[in-house]
Amino acid sequence: MSSLTLPSPRHKLYGRRQSRPLKTGQQALWQDCLPTLLFDNNLCQDVDFWHRQTTCLEIGFGNGEHLFDQALNHPDRLYIGCEPFVNGVASLLQKVGHQLVDNILIFPDDVRLLLAELPERSLDMVVLLFADPWPKKRHHKRRFIQTDQIKAIHRLLKNGCTWRIATDDAGYQDWILSHFSTPEIQNLFHQQRQDIWQRPDTTDWPLTRYEQKALQAGRTPLYLVYEKAVVNPF
Repeated sequence: MSSLTLPSPRHKLYGRRQSRPLKTGQQALWQDCLPTLLFDNNLCQDVDFWHRQTTCLEIGFGNGEHLFDQALNHPDRLYIGCEPFVNGVASLLQKVGHQLVDNILIFPDDVRLLLAELPERSLDMVVLLFADPWPKKRHHKRRFIQTDQIKAIHRLLKNGCTWRIATDDAGYQDWILSHFSTPEIQNLFHQQRQDIWQRPDTTDWPLTRYEQKALQAGRTPLYLVYEKAVVNPF
């Protein structure tokens, strides 16, 4: 694996960067395909770029099934996928390598680094599906859903745009719902789904491999669609 170049860690990243070594074909895709799909940090300074198109950000895309299907189904939209896990990025590269897809950009690092650089009201949709629930209490601070992160997403979404969240972990479900109902947050977003336990249509919300495993194991996922509320500063 000496030929595999990883992003330089800029702050502590919880969880593994990689599980198993990449196969020869995956290494080739990493070296040849990934550079053409890498998100260019200079775009963060190009405010016009974010208003020329519909831009969707997926946080932790796993193996990339949802991100890839959405990009195929909506060629007029740009999909930015954030995933620090090497094997997940390699899986997405394999999918892209077999299809003509030119509306995906990859940020192979911790999404928090990107969120800190994006301009206000730059995103049309944010997606967070089946994130690591960090079930141990001492690890709850590692969960993505935190008050500061919710405020950051609110700042980055365009007015009236949405944040999709799903999880099958009961503890994380309670955590998410309680965070969005706090006085500090409850006026920032409005829940758009009347039945948050009903599975959305797969044509609009593709099924992922992890979600299939959760359903087969008898766990009941929660599906949320939060719309950004326009907050009057006065």
